[in-house]
Amino acid sequence: MSEEEEQLQAKTSEEEEDEEEEDEESKICQVCGDQANGYHFNAMTCEGCKGFFRRAMKRPATFCCPFQKNCVITKSNRRQCQACRLQKCLSIGMRKEMIMSDQAVEERRWNIKRKRLMAEPILLSPQQEKLIQELTAAHEQTFDRTCSHFHQFRPLDRCTASVSNQTQQGSTSYSMPLGGSDCGFSSEGPGSSSSSSSSSSVTCDAGQAPDEKCKKPVFTSLSHVNDLSTYMIQNVINYAKIITAFRGLTMEDQISLLKGAMFEMVQIRFNMLFNNKTGIWECGSLHYCMDDAYRAGFQPHLLDPLMKFHYTLRGLELHDVEYTLMQAISLFSPDRPGVTSSDVISCHQENLAVTLLAYIESKRTDSDKHLLFPKIMACLTEMRTMTEEYSKQVMQIQDVQPELSPLILEVVSQDS
Repeated sequence: MSEEEEQLQAKTSEEEEDEEEEDEESKICQVCGDQANGYHFNAMTCEGCKGFFRRAMKRPATFCCPFQKNCVITKSNRRQCQACRLQKCLSIGMRKEMIMSDQAVEERRWNIKRKRLMAEPILLSPQQEKLIQELTAAHEQTFDRTCSHFHQFRPLDRCTASVSNQTQQGSTSYSMPLGGSDCGFSSEGPGSSSSSSSSSSVTCDAGQAPDEKCKKPVFTSLSHVNDLSTYMIQNVINYAKIITAFRGLTMEDQISLLKGAMFEMVQIRFNMLFNNKTGIWECGSLHYCMDDAYRAGFQPHLLDPLMKFHYTLRGLELHDVEYTLMQAISLFSPDRPGVTSSDVISCHQENLAVTLLAYIESKRTDSDKHLLFPKIMACLTEMRTMTEEYSKQVMQIQDVQPELSPLILEVVSQDS
C-alpha cells in the first residue's frame, strides 16, 4: 500500500470516528439532557420526556411553576416542575398534533405484533400433528377413492320421461352437465355408449312415448342415489366414531352433531371426487353429473347453489389434510339443534380451526395463502344455508316415491 493510500485510509477512519462522536452527541434529549432514543413529536427526546409530553397534552390540567418560571430542566430535576418542563418541550418544537390517539397507538402495536408473527415461521405443535394424524387415519379408513363399493348399488336408471313430466313447469332442466360432458355410467368412463343393464339403464326420448319400465318410477335414478347416499352416511358415522373427542361426547350430542353436519360432510367428501373442468364426479369407473340428482327428485332451488359450491370449493385446490380438517370443523358445530354440551364442542371446533390455520401457514408457500382459511370457512357457511332445503326436498321426494332408507329419513328428521 502506498503512502498516499495509507494517509487517505487514515483520514477516512478519522472522519468516520468524528461522525460517530457527533451522532452520539446529537442523541441527547433536548428537554432534559438525558440519553435520547429518537425523534418524538418533531424533536429529539428521551423516552421519559416523550411520555410526559403525551400525557400533558391529553390531560386538561394547567401546570403552574412554584418558582420564577425559568427552571433549568435536567435529568435529575425534570419531575420537580412540570410547567417549565412542558414549556421546554414546546420551545424545542414538540407538536401536539403529532400525538396519536389511543386507538391509533393500539392499532400500531397490533400491526407491529402481526408483522412480527408473520415474519416468524409457524410450525404445527405436536398436539396439532397428532390431531391431524388421527383425523387423516379416520378419513382414510372410511373413504374409498376408488368407490369400488358403488358397483353393489342398484343400477342407475337415466330415464328422463317421468321426472320431466313432474317438473316441467317453472323448473330448470339438468339435461346436460356443466362443461357439456356426458355423464356416462360405465366402466369405460363418461361418454360411454354401452347399453348393458349393469352399466346403463333405459334412456327415453322426450318426444317418444315412454315404455313400461319408464312409467313405473317417477324419479328414475332414486334407487341408485338412495343406495349411494345411505352408503356415504354410514361411512361418515364410522368416521366420527373413530375420533376420540367425538366418542367423549354424550350419545345425544353425537346424534345431534351427525344429523346437523351429515349433508355438509357428505358433500365435502364428494368434492374430493369432483372434476371442475367437466362438472362430473369421477367415482372410480363410475361417473355422475347433476342430472342424476335431478332424476332422483331434487330441484334447482338446491341443485343450483350446490353446483356452484362444488366449483368454488374444488377451485381452492385443497390438500387432503385441509379437506379432513374441514369435515371435522363441520362435525363439531356447537350450535346444532339438540346439542347440550355446546361449550365443550365449541372448544373442539376452535382447536380444529386453529390447527387448520396453522397447517395452511406452515405447509403452503403461495403468496395468497392467508386468504385460504377465510375462503374455507365461507364455504362451510354457504353449505349450512343448503342443509334445511336438502332436508325439505328429501321429505318431498319420500312423499312422491317412498323408497328412501330409514337411515336417510332419520338424518333429515326434526327429532333430536
